[in-house]
Amino acid sequence: MLTDDNKKEYYQALINKKTEYEGIFYVGVKTTGVFCRPTCPARKPKFENCEFYETAQQALLASFRPCKRCQPLSHPKHVSKLVQTLVEAVEKNPEKRWKDEDFRALSVDVSTARRQFKKRFGMTFVEYARARRMGLAIKQIREGNAVIDAQLSSGYESSSGFRDAFSRIMGSAPTKLGAHHILKASWVDTRLGPMVAISDENSLYLLEFVDRRGLEREVDRLRKKTKSAIIPGVTQPINLIEKELAQYFEGKLRDFKTPMVLLGSPFQKHVWEELKKIPFGETRSYADMAIAVGKPSAFRAVAQANGANQLAIVIPCHRVINTNGDFGGYGGGLIRKKWLINHEKRGGKL
Repeated sequence: MLTDDNKKEYYQALINKKTEYEGIFYVGVKTTGVFCRPTCPARKPKFENCEFYETAQQALLASFRPCKRCQPLSHPKHVSKLVQTLVEAVEKNPEKRWKDEDFRALSVDVSTARRQFKKRFGMTFVEYARARRMGLAIKQIREGNAVIDAQLSSGYESSSGFRDAFSRIMGSAPTKLGAHHILKASWVDTRLGPMVAISDENSLYLLEFVDRRGLEREVDRLRKKTKSAIIPGVTQPINLIEKELAQYFEGKLRDFKTPMVLLGSPFQKHVWEELKKIPFGETRSYADMAIAVGKPSAFRAVAQANGANQLAIVIPCHRVINTNGDFGGYGGGLIRKKWLINHEKRGGKL
């Protein structure tokens, strides 16, 4: 998480075009919707119009697109021709879901693309394309726009194309809602990165980091289970969880009071209820959890139920680790899991 001092330092580096900051940060410009390298030759934005990111993926997920002048993902001195070609292809159709035949059409080997993107940007090509696609959808969530087909500004794709992309991720477009059950989705900024919260007017259904692997599938399952359409908006439960998360990260809250709905099998719900019983600052192993639910040999099923949790942090699946003390897996990423555990062990003190 960048501090105010980091932001001021990065802004000064941007103004002075300091080359030593290349790869250290990217800047998203709110007024244009693009993100740039520190040495971008374009006219410099005001400080209040800048958002700074440590990785390109963070900038993409925040809805910024690569600057055409400084080409933060395609600069000839930094990346191969293959990477440049793929980045340009994504920009021609950001909503595209890539398949093997798409790579063959460009005479690109899938494994080579994955390896080169991972080496250069710390994410695979598929992760890059997904981040770009999700960024477009989340832009509307973050702004809280009530109408999905509002014209996207600053060179973004057509409204109809965006509406289709959003509908694939979140459900029906507003014009087709009819009498369906409505869930609302909103962007929530946290110390560990942005999250998406989805709720109705009474309870929270989903809380996940926007870069969680499989988030689109989670949203789709939620939409189908509840037979709902999901649209951008804010509800009382979302306002409450945003406030409680801020207090949690400040070390002022240990128990969440936001009302929530648990959608799962009876076994999954049992596991999730036991997760809520793990004391703040403590951890349990998967074997411990299997014993707690009365099925000592079912630790693999417990692990699967743990991973199916759709309410990150609130239902503390991050408090479950391997029997040997290793942290194990976490949908939001292992770095976040370690931070959350250490944060709680310190008593929530920063």
